[in-house]
Amino acid sequence: MAHTAMSGDGTTAEDDPLQTAVWRLRSRACWVDAAALLTPATPRAALQRASLLVERCLYTEAGWEDAEDALRTAEALAHTDDERGAAACERGYLAYAATLFQVRDRADEARAALGRAAALIAPGAPGRPLLDFRRGLIAENLTRSPQAARAAYRRAHAGATAHTDPLLLSATWRHLAGLALREGELTEARHGFAESLRIREELGYLVGTAPGVGLPRGHGDGAGGLPPARGGPPSVPPPGRSPHLARPPPRSPGNGRRDGVRGLAGASFG
Repeated sequence: MAHTAMSGDGTTAEDDPLQTAVWRLRSRACWVDAAALLTPATPRAALQRASLLVERCLYTEAGWEDAEDALRTAEALAHTDDERGAAACERGYLAYAATLFQVRDRADEARAALGRAAALIAPGAPGRPLLDFRRGLIAENLTRSPQAARAAYRRAHAGATAHTDPLLLSATWRHLAGLALREGELTEARHGFAESLRIREELGYLVGTAPGVGLPRGHGDGAGGLPPARGGPPSVPPPGRSPHLARPPPRSPGNGRRDGVRGLAGASFG
């Protein structure tokens, strides 16, 4: 089965030591160090390595060439429909990120890649919820269609529940809450943000969550969760749009240090 970037491999006692080590580094924003533990000799390892480096791009707006190289390796090693679909899903996500952060307009590439993934990944397959979530991101942040985004997020939410993918579930909770907040549904928004934060605290994956532990000022008593999502991985705003944190310069990755996480309030995972 193809690895999915949103899965929580390494979070339970039954996981193998390598996956546990990768998870611990990933959950501390050490994506380069986590990727270095994986030898891209199999489709699964190559895809997991690529997904880590793509995730790094979403949080730091850096490392684009490394992600492209890793993704090309994963695409070359993919043989089954699930593997090719998962690689296409990562390709679409990387193109989405480049468009979102105005590195280069790759919106058409993002849509085409996710379309290929949809043709390869069967409904009900473990990789389908992640694909639905990413199609929701494109609908919300590139197409500007909140109705289509909500439908995609709800499909992803149901799939993440069925396949027990808590990290993806935390992302769907937050994005649905963000849409609810924009429509003035404060109770629904507060509940969704609280659930998202609760899951991430339980997993120990708190990259980007600290700046926003309550609803924005003027939207209730702040009793539940993160600010509305805007696109990218959870808590990563488009450049210069974070009202919550100044954005420090990226640090050089390695030696277990965090990979230059930028201003992390107010956007998305995944």
